[in-house]
Amino acid sequence: MLALLALLGCAEEPATVTTTTTTQQVTTTGPAREVVVTRAPPRVRVETQTVAPGPGYIWTSGYWRWTGADYVWVPGSWVVRPRTTAVWVEGHWVRRPGGWVWIAGHWQ
Repeated sequence: MLALLALLGCAEEPATVTTTTTTQQVTTTGPAREVVVTRAPPRVRVETQTVAPGPGYIWTSGYWRWTGADYVWVPGSWVVRPRTTAVWVEGHWVRRPGGWVWIAGHWQ
């Protein structure tokens, strides 16, 4: 019994493990995998465009994003133009065989 009590006092505390996850935006080139949504997106909402926060900003309209189960509305926002000649191409849904695919907005 004494030996058992002696061993209990020797037990180590459980180790604390801390993990850190770092994420970053990755830009790739080449064809991306398209997700085909069999249900058509809802009609685009009419939004009130607010006043630009400053020079060099451009309004990007809201859009319907597919979550894998349903559509959710992503409101429009102001973004800084990366260069004075850049033109924003709005994201949009395109009809494809078997459903709809999202073409993300991008700068040209």
